[in-house]
Amino acid sequence: MMGKVTLRNLAAHKIRLVLTAVAVILGVAFVAGTLIFTDSMNKQFDDLFSRVGKNVAVDVRAKQVVDGDDDGTAAQPVPASVLTTLRGIDGVKNPQGNVTGYAAVVGKDGKVVGTPQNGPPQIGANWTNGGSYDLSAGHAPQGPSEIVLDEKTAEKGKLGVGDTARVLTSGAPRQMRIVGLIDAGNLMGATFTGFDTATAQKLLLKPGYFTDIEMGSTGPSQTELRDRVAKALPGDLEAVTGEKLREESKSDIATMMNFFRTFLLAFALISIFVGAFIIFNTFSMLVAQRTRELALLRAVGAARAQVTRAVIGEAVAVGVVGSTLGLLAGAGLASLLQSQVGDAGDGGLTFTATPVIWSYVVGIVVTVVSAYFPARRAAKIPPVAAMRDDVALPQRSMRIRIALGSLLTLVGAALIAVGLGGGGGNPVVPVGAGAFAVFIGVAMLAPVISVPVLRLLGAAPARLMGSPGRLAQQNALRNPRRTAATAAALMIGLALITTVNVLGATMRASIDSQVDAQFGADYLVLPKGAGGVAADVEQKVKAVPGVQSASSTYEGDAKIAGKKVSYMSGDPAVIGKAARLKMVSGGTDLGAAGIMVDEDTADDNHWKVGSAVPVTFPDGKTERLTVAGVFTKSDLIGPRLMSTQMYLRHTVKPSVDGVVVDTAATNTATKTALESALKDHPDLTVFDQSALKDEARKQVDGFVTFLTILLVMSVIIAAVGVINTLALSVIERTREIGLLRAIGISRRQLRRMIRLESIMIAVFGAVLGMAIGVAFGAALQNALADEGLGVLAVPYGTLVVYLVVAAVIGVLAALWPAWRAGRMDVLKAIATE
Repeated sequence: MMGKVTLRNLAAHKIRLVLTAVAVILGVAFVAGTLIFTDSMNKQFDDLFSRVGKNVAVDVRAKQVVDGDDDGTAAQPVPASVLTTLRGIDGVKNPQGNVTGYAAVVGKDGKVVGTPQNGPPQIGANWTNGGSYDLSAGHAPQGPSEIVLDEKTAEKGKLGVGDTARVLTSGAPRQMRIVGLIDAGNLMGATFTGFDTATAQKLLLKPGYFTDIEMGSTGPSQTELRDRVAKALPGDLEAVTGEKLREESKSDIATMMNFFRTFLLAFALISIFVGAFIIFNTFSMLVAQRTRELALLRAVGAARAQVTRAVIGEAVAVGVVGSTLGLLAGAGLASLLQSQVGDAGDGGLTFTATPVIWSYVVGIVVTVVSAYFPARRAAKIPPVAAMRDDVALPQRSMRIRIALGSLLTLVGAALIAVGLGGGGGNPVVPVGAGAFAVFIGVAMLAPVISVPVLRLLGAAPARLMGSPGRLAQQNALRNPRRTAATAAALMIGLALITTVNVLGATMRASIDSQVDAQFGADYLVLPKGAGGVAADVEQKVKAVPGVQSASSTYEGDAKIAGKKVSYMSGDPAVIGKAARLKMVSGGTDLGAAGIMVDEDTADDNHWKVGSAVPVTFPDGKTERLTVAGVFTKSDLIGPRLMSTQMYLRHTVKPSVDGVVVDTAATNTATKTALESALKDHPDLTVFDQSALKDEARKQVDGFVTFLTILLVMSVIIAAVGVINTLALSVIERTREIGLLRAIGISRRQLRRMIRLESIMIAVFGAVLGMAIGVAFGAALQNALADEGLGVLAVPYGTLVVYLVVAAVIGVLAALWPAWRAGRMDVLKAIATE
């Protein structure tokens, strides 16, 4: 019997439940889309790595000395003489040396092919017959002026066999002829430029050396052959199996994709969390409106458990429908995500059981859990209530709610403080748990907060718009719990969006402050991608009229006291002036074996001028450096500065990170002259102080926009919640609306009343959310003040825009409920019980 009751109720309230299902659909779509997208990308990477090194049994490479020096590429390369040794080992088949590095090609439009800025790499390598790829046109490169390109790179640059193209490496640009194209399949957006081995060694590494040497096997297993090869190698080299080599490559990608999946799922969970408020609110209102019906069921013999199961059954149905539609929408979202990652998304979607399982688990569980407490309240309705004219569900005392809400808010704030305090461990867990507790706590306190806030928000409409304004205010205040639950959904979304915007404004203000305080150079030459600055750029810059000084800067890794550390190197006098360095003690004369450190590093290690510091470099060599000077903290230099000679002595293929430039005058003519001198380097940009700020702001703005877009889903779900609440509220007040119409209120006034009520609820949620967001943003800034966020900035203009957007959401959410209320038949509405 109760099953039939459940089905009947679903049919009777289908519009309301469809609106509720929208919250489930949107949340599940985010989860399903994320899982489908990452599964698809993982499949494409697996296909890519299955082709790379497929015939490799053993690989010989340099041992990793400094953690993070992946596969030893920064260490000493492998001498070509090792090939002779390997050929003499029983079981080794066709050993070949590989050379890899940075190489980019300039297309016919004068632009570098590919988008290396935080994107796929631009790979240069030696071409070997029988390698991972096959030629699809032309022939292999022969000699110092020939290259081969992958087909997609050639297509993007509008280049073909026989064309001459400018090739960029860490040396001077070179004009080289394209003699062949290779079928590399889907390189996930990366570009490939192949040279003959001698040219690759000269341009990408070092003559007579390889990055690594790979070989096949004539019979022994990979493990057995690895052991044989390892015995014949010098101590600074190691042998690994081909299987391990491929697993390491896959592991790096898997780590990146797992982070991306976790990142997106965090926003999906936010949307689901917001949706839970909507579902809870909807079922609470449905139960309240069906009090007499549920009491009659109890009167005719239905047990409490049966009533509970009937309401839960409705929730399960909503969850199943919402999960199914959400899964379909998720596939569309995954396709949209793939379209935004360029060539990396060309492989199509991959469907596994994981998104399906999690879509239904998340959709059904969240719906059922959200509907559980309203179902419990429905079961507690006494049978005698069926005989009363005025039936209402009993409300619990606000004292317990206030006490619990206050406790959760305080505990959440404490957890956030612990997480941001840097006490060790992973801060994400306490910060996330703290934010969750704060949201729940504030949502519980919202009914109490809503009364004074809504009185304030409704004061102007009540005075300026007469009866509709007063009635709207009274309706919003009539059920503070319901109003608070509706506003809480919008509160969460806008709280997080506000936090992101406060953090973005803080980052922009802090960067401006840092550049003003620490950037003393007139110009800075930086690469657009990961290839670095060519070695000849410094001399070209120095030759520009008006340039007084210029110095290349380098960044390297080393090991001090057993820990990986980073350092900058370059001309200390020029860099010190460019960074407006303030010395605490000592000076900038590093000599042959000196190091400068900031005062925090000196204090942490108990160093002073003259202290000896053993430093191990990626090539495995250790030098005993002397502290020549201690300087105040500099975000532009970092904690350590070494001489250019020290960096070059321990680096196989130096990579210039930038060039700092001082000129006699900073004007348009000087900047134009610098850009003209570097016209052969389209991968470089000349920045003055203003342009450097603008570039940093662009990156921050991109970051803020990306996060805001991800959070907009939760705001959309919240808007659906406002629609749902108002629609149910109109149905609940059918008789009241009929009476208002009977005593003379017009349809226009009625619609205005509902719109004003919606706006008040939406603006209340926005005000509450923005207040929490500003508090979260200030807490983050305070915790990260020593990490470069020294200036707190609140984007008041943006917050005003969000307040207006919240009011617009209120207007849009009220359109359908207001239209429905205005169409009611007066007599039928008055006759409604």
